[in-house]
Amino acid sequence: MSPSGRPWSLSLIFLLGMASDGINCPSRCSCQYLEVNCTGQQLQEFPVDIPLDTRQLILAANNVSYLPAVELSFLADLVYLDCRKNFLGDDLDFTFIGVAKLVYLDLSFNNLTQVTFSTFSHLLSLVVLKISDNPNLVAIEKDAFANNTWLRHLDVSRTGLTFLDTSTVRDLPNLRLLGLSDNLWHCNCSFLGFVTWMMESNVHFPDADNITCYTPAVLRALRMPAAEAQLHFSCLTQLYKQDYVFLCLVGLCIFLAGTMAAWLAGICAVIYEAHASKGEEEEEEEEEEDT
Repeated sequence: MSPSGRPWSLSLIFLLGMASDGINCPSRCSCQYLEVNCTGQQLQEFPVDIPLDTRQLILAANNVSYLPAVELSFLADLVYLDCRKNFLGDDLDFTFIGVAKLVYLDLSFNNLTQVTFSTFSHLLSLVVLKISDNPNLVAIEKDAFANNTWLRHLDVSRTGLTFLDTSTVRDLPNLRLLGLSDNLWHCNCSFLGFVTWMMESNVHFPDADNITCYTPAVLRALRMPAAEAQLHFSCLTQLYKQDYVFLCLVGLCIFLAGTMAAWLAGICAVIYEAHASKGEEEEEEEEEEDT
């Protein structure tokens, strides 16, 4: 027994656990129970020797430009991954295929350029996704989050997005918070459906005052409620060149059809009159012969 009265075996287990943690902790990172924190260590690459039972991995404020899918797949129990303020680029398809338990993912302040279906499709448990502050992010595919049905918090603020298909977010049944501020939204008629969804949904939009139109120039800096009213007026009541062409063609067709109908009616009337006159003449001739 130790002087404190605890069995030597418990003290030994505790010391072995500490030693084991120290051995398995990546260089320049700090490790606690099930957590590895490498914040601000100027790492150029994904760290090695991460304990396989790690649940929380923080790589914030480094110079990492690539996440190796194979090394990540070894961390099958990972539920929290913070990679903000790095240099991760556009090639993230199938990167997270081996971390299906991930609940929290922060990729903000990176160099993402697009999000496809293959980027996050394997993260079936994802609840929080932050991809804000990626100024080169210009495209999110329509079905990019189709498999992320548990997604509750999505942030795409301060990116290069000009358009987002309504179904991309409308079909997320658990979405409660959506960050859209300070993007370059192009408020044309194609964007009307998305703006209308924003006004009618129960989703919360933080920093709503900064969700404004960037183009066209006549709508610049206009907030979404006002933009919706303007788009309803201009898109649902205003006629464009193709509309006038269509109406002219319809009018021409109606005119030609009317003219043709009148011509046919005239011909039929002439034929009928001729036939009637011939009949009357024949009757008169028969009467004269009888007399």
